[in-house]
Amino acid sequence: MMPSARKPMRYGHSEGQTDVCFDDTGSCIVTCGGDGDVRIWENLDDDDPKSINVGEKAYSCALKNGRLITAVSNNTVQIHTFPEGAPDGILTRFTMNANHVIFNGDGTKVAAGSSDFMVKVVEVADSSKQKTFRGHDAPVLSLSFDPRDVYLASASCDGSVRVWKMADQTCTTSWSLLQKCNDVVNAKSICRLGWQPGSGKVLAIPVDKVVKLYRRETWESHLDLSDTFITQPLNVVAWSPCGQYLAAGSVDGGIVVWNVETQECIERMKHEKNYTICGLAWHPKTRQIAYTDTQGNLGLLENIGVAKKTNDKVASAVTKDYNDLFDGEDEDYLNGDMIEPQSSPRANEDDDDDLRPTSGRLRRAIIDDDNSLDVGMIKANSNNLEKEDDDDDDDQTDGFPALPPSSTQQPFYDGPMPTPKQKPFQSGSTPAHLMHRFMVWNSVGIIRCYDDEQDNAIDIEFHDTSIHHATHLPNSLNHTMADLSTEAVLLACESTEELASKLHCIHFSSWDTNKEWTVDMPKDEDIEAICLGQGWAACATSALLVRVFTVGGVQKEIFSLPGPVVSMAGHGEQLMVIYHRGTGFDGDQCLGVQLMELGKKKKQILHGDPLSLTKKSHLVWVGFSAEGTPCYVDSEGMVRMLNRGLGNTWLPVCNTREHCKGKSDHYWVVGIHENPQQLRCIPCKGARFPPTLPRPAVAILAFKLPYCQVTTEKGQMEEQYWRSVLFHHHLGYLSKNGYELDGNITSQAVREQQELLMKLFALSCKLEREFRCVELADLMTQNVVNLAIKYASRSRRLNLAQRLSEMAVEKASELATVPGDEEEEEDFRKHLNAGYSSSASEWSRRPVRSVQQDQEMEDAEEADACEEVEETPEVPKQRPNPFSKGVTSAEVTAPKPVVVASSSQGRVNPFKVSSSKKDPVVPSANVLDTMSKYSKKTSSGSRAANKQNPPVIKPLIPKPKSKQASAASFFQVRTPSSSEKTREDRQEEAGHEPHEVQVTAQENTENRRPKTGFQMWLEENRANILADNPDLNEAEVIKEGMSRFRVLSSEERKVWTEKAKGGAVNDLAEDKKRKRPAAEEGEVKKNQEQTSEDSNLSKKPKPLDQSTNVRLSAFAFKQS
Repeated sequence: MMPSARKPMRYGHSEGQTDVCFDDTGSCIVTCGGDGDVRIWENLDDDDPKSINVGEKAYSCALKNGRLITAVSNNTVQIHTFPEGAPDGILTRFTMNANHVIFNGDGTKVAAGSSDFMVKVVEVADSSKQKTFRGHDAPVLSLSFDPRDVYLASASCDGSVRVWKMADQTCTTSWSLLQKCNDVVNAKSICRLGWQPGSGKVLAIPVDKVVKLYRRETWESHLDLSDTFITQPLNVVAWSPCGQYLAAGSVDGGIVVWNVETQECIERMKHEKNYTICGLAWHPKTRQIAYTDTQGNLGLLENIGVAKKTNDKVASAVTKDYNDLFDGEDEDYLNGDMIEPQSSPRANEDDDDDLRPTSGRLRRAIIDDDNSLDVGMIKANSNNLEKEDDDDDDDQTDGFPALPPSSTQQPFYDGPMPTPKQKPFQSGSTPAHLMHRFMVWNSVGIIRCYDDEQDNAIDIEFHDTSIHHATHLPNSLNHTMADLSTEAVLLACESTEELASKLHCIHFSSWDTNKEWTVDMPKDEDIEAICLGQGWAACATSALLVRVFTVGGVQKEIFSLPGPVVSMAGHGEQLMVIYHRGTGFDGDQCLGVQLMELGKKKKQILHGDPLSLTKKSHLVWVGFSAEGTPCYVDSEGMVRMLNRGLGNTWLPVCNTREHCKGKSDHYWVVGIHENPQQLRCIPCKGARFPPTLPRPAVAILAFKLPYCQVTTEKGQMEEQYWRSVLFHHHLGYLSKNGYELDGNITSQAVREQQELLMKLFALSCKLEREFRCVELADLMTQNVVNLAIKYASRSRRLNLAQRLSEMAVEKASELATVPGDEEEEEDFRKHLNAGYSSSASEWSRRPVRSVQQDQEMEDAEEADACEEVEETPEVPKQRPNPFSKGVTSAEVTAPKPVVVASSSQGRVNPFKVSSSKKDPVVPSANVLDTMSKYSKKTSSGSRAANKQNPPVIKPLIPKPKSKQASAASFFQVRTPSSSEKTREDRQEEAGHEPHEVQVTAQENTENRRPKTGFQMWLEENRANILADNPDLNEAEVIKEGMSRFRVLSSEERKVWTEKAKGGAVNDLAEDKKRKRPAAEEGEVKKNQEQTSEDSNLSKKPKPLDQSTNVRLSAFAFKQS
């Protein structure tokens, strides 16, 4: 007897859903399709099939007793006579089109399921007798009549399969088996189900890659039919008229037939072009199956289940050709339980007999621990494990690898299965086999590709048309990859038999006239991924090479990859390459990432580190944020970002699945922004990617780090704090690489972070978690620690305030000890900023903000934190911030002796607020503003304050400075009083560098500074302290001094304070005169300024000092 035969397919209808059935005697095949025609074929070789036009589109057809029923696009179900094809009326109507129509066993009833969620059963003889079944929440996919006419089964896009009792239209049972989607076109499978003919004992439902069989009445799943040949979801099932065999067709063109009783697979066939099988029908008498696909073709399979010769090769027992694995719509994306294709070494099989269990049932009993059934094993037994005597036993017949050994040679292997490696892709592109697709959608623009009958072309559109106008290009070379930057368009095509793989660049920003160049790859080397950076382009090839070019076409570096490339991305000087490090198992991919900088100093940041992916997921997008931080997204919707602040680790910053309404909805990422924090993506209902038309709308999602208990106030603030820290690392990175930045951003970030820390501190205080308070204070800047001390003392937490004051002294002494070389400088700065940024130049200027605002902010913070307005009566409403290091030096806080020393060496409290109303300058930590690349490093003090040339920060060389000098050099360009302006201008004219003056004055610095009462007391009593404790260092002397100073009565302390007060004004005047360089004609101006500043100082209210500052600053926490 002959084995089964597959005939060449015939083209029958236009692209789209098709259906097929035989007439009652099997004398002809009937098909319908998207062109609205029903064709009647006498056999597959019929060159002139009869055609009946039934409407604009026909979705489904059924034939019995000389009546042809069709579901058409005008939302009706029609009857035609058969075979004449004369219209015979409308059977029923819906509000949307019907998707499936069927006859019952005797042809008296018709059931139809529609996209308006309804199922109707209509009597053919009298169409007024209708029953409507309501309950599905989405379009109905398919139906099946119970042969006994008791039940009706229906499958729907809502993910459920229901069984209805026809007599009273009630739902008997419902299973949630399918993936939810919003429409039939997005459905992973049309789920054509079927009752077993005759008895109706079981209902067969295709679910993903298995056919589930449910028993009648008990409605329990009693077995699953599966086969290793099936690698993609099954679309349709059809029973043979005898009820003994069950055929199933898959979305990638596989057809499998089982003997249901023995559960063995008797037939495997692969569609010649891997198109989705959407129609299956058995011949009523012979062993033939007619099948149709979504491209309108008709095929026929003959002699099914006929025994084969024993030494015949199991040619069709194959796994899928994995080349198409990652193309295709939602259903073609990787599912974790596939097996890597491999040939089965079948040589020397003869001795293996003892390994084989006698039956599949036995194997199931031995190793399967649940109700699953390994059909591969049964099949292996049923085919008597054909022994192959041919030498070419490893050949892959029909282009398919032979059966994996897991189901033949090694029946007892139950370990992890290797995962097929995902194919290379371009981020922001949709699958290459689509006729209309996105080649790339990124933050610069969109490139679309059209490949249909009329045109093979590429459209380029820019989000910002000032970069370049939209462009239309012919695609004669069939480019499949594209990338787009603000400088160029990069295209690449794979090689053909005649042509090499080409890289084509359109450098539209070039200033010369030749804007395009093309490079051919060497023979047998295919481009698999491409990307553009600033001034360069790169491609990764099948030879495991990455080739770098300049944007003008000069070949530059080449380097080898450790494994096949998955994707690449570029931004500025950074190149990120993702590749396969090895083989993953159990659905996991095993990827590695290389991150390099291709600037003047070429270096590798990530050396092929493993890439973290969610379990059983694959990579779907890789790129950079607009600010240049590497990010990637996996198929489970997890977005991860590089955390430069924690040794280049990856941190999940958003889970897009949390924002999806349905299980089969996805977000397709097109861009990431850190400031403002935005994840830009396109919502796709029931699919993984958007269609090109209508133009998809971009949605913006918020980021959320996966911190615990974010519903609580504490968790929420912690998440906000660390998110702010993470999303501002790019500032440090960019400034280190010499980019110009706006200082507002950094100062705002630091302020936001410090406010959050202060709120967390207040919360911990309320909860009486004082240890936690100290831990939080460790993350704070000097100035905010002072605020925390004030809060702690107001909250009567004296122990906490004491500990914080010790921490403040430590922080101050750290500031004071300036390391010599630059490397240590950076560490010191890291320490100071405890977790904001690791930049090389945080010390920059910040734009002017009035002191008043600043104080209001701090006051608001305090009020916020304290929730009690506890003010001392004498304090004026607009008081200067008691913790600012202003010009009135009597207000300096307690650890300031050390701070003063440190300031004299060029360190300034980054949160200092100047108290003089005329001099509203607010510095801040790590401000990275207005840095111009490679500009000449000028001494910042020598710039006139009103000149706008961008400052560049020098490495922090210890510099002696008076307060005024510090203000001039460390702060943002400000608007000083006119007299100051003139003085500074004159100073520049006279050509004096304040730096020199400061150096000469260095020895004097300590004496010149206005002193607090405590400092004056300490100077006089230092000798005594040292006499008592000769081995104390400076910080310990100050500490000891503090404790002694506290013991003094308030009157004694007052005396010292008054002394300091009296000396302050004169000291400062002296200081000004000594600092200012002589300019011949400027004397008058200087005097005027002197007067204005002195009078300014004398206006400061003294009570302020005694009430708030001394009490808090000296840490003598007396309860008010």
